[in-house]
Amino acid sequence: MGLPLNSRSPMLGSVSGRHRSPVRGSSLEFAEYRKYVPGDDTRRLDWRTWGRSDRYYIKEFEADTNLRLCLIVDTSGSMGFGEEGSTRLDYAKSLAGTLAYLAANQGDAVGVFSGAEGFENEIPAKRGPLHLGIVLDQIAVLEAKGETGLVAAIHEAAEKIGQRALIVVISDLFFQPEPLKEAFQHLRFRKHDVSLFHLLDKAEIEFDFDRPTRFVDLEGGAPLLADPALIGQQYRTAVQQYLAKVTDIASQSGIDYHRVTMDEPYDQVLARFLLGRSPKTARSAR
Repeated sequence: MGLPLNSRSPMLGSVSGRHRSPVRGSSLEFAEYRKYVPGDDTRRLDWRTWGRSDRYYIKEFEADTNLRLCLIVDTSGSMGFGEEGSTRLDYAKSLAGTLAYLAANQGDAVGVFSGAEGFENEIPAKRGPLHLGIVLDQIAVLEAKGETGLVAAIHEAAEKIGQRALIVVISDLFFQPEPLKEAFQHLRFRKHDVSLFHLLDKAEIEFDFDRPTRFVDLEGGAPLLADPALIGQQYRTAVQQYLAKVTDIASQSGIDYHRVTMDEPYDQVLARFLLGRSPKTARSAR
């Protein structure tokens, strides 16, 4: 794809890398001046400033570090919506697998957490091609089943992922969205950079059925026979209110929110995501 995966906020890592750190180091990006104190490295003295002010100042630079990418993939029953081979979960696998490869290819650590009512599979973030293979193998065998428990899973992730990370949540958010706000704020309180890919089918939004249809609950509820002519307008209004609520929660929580319809090629979705995180784009947005 040729685009790097960048963090929107400083990261803490164990090795040098391409991402900003909240600690000071010796990269090429200037951060600030501070007054010299005994014991500082005299090689970092700024002699031009001394010449103008007759005072000693130290140049500080942003340290660069590696990133931890933690993927949270919803595998509840509703993620199985769609035709065989092109379900919502298949789309999520493509997004997660590509992001994992991109991160690992630039030397970053990758981990994946997946499940419905809780995490059934957990692979903590690590670096290296062998570990990437383990992550990709796990993503490949994910299955959609069970009821949604994403909110509890996000809270669990906030407690388990200790160091700052880029956390990417991939889900259809098939539940009332209000509890998401507290869950996302839990992640943000832990200093994580959080992105959300909200996967939807156009039929769910447009509801363009033209005859009585039997709707099946993929998470175990009773099927429902409904006439679109009678409920169509009310349904579309409710969906728009729901989407507005999700957007508002993401905005208030500082979440990098991406609403995705599954007719969009996933590589275009990822390109838009990566471009939005490039340092030049971030500066121009400010």
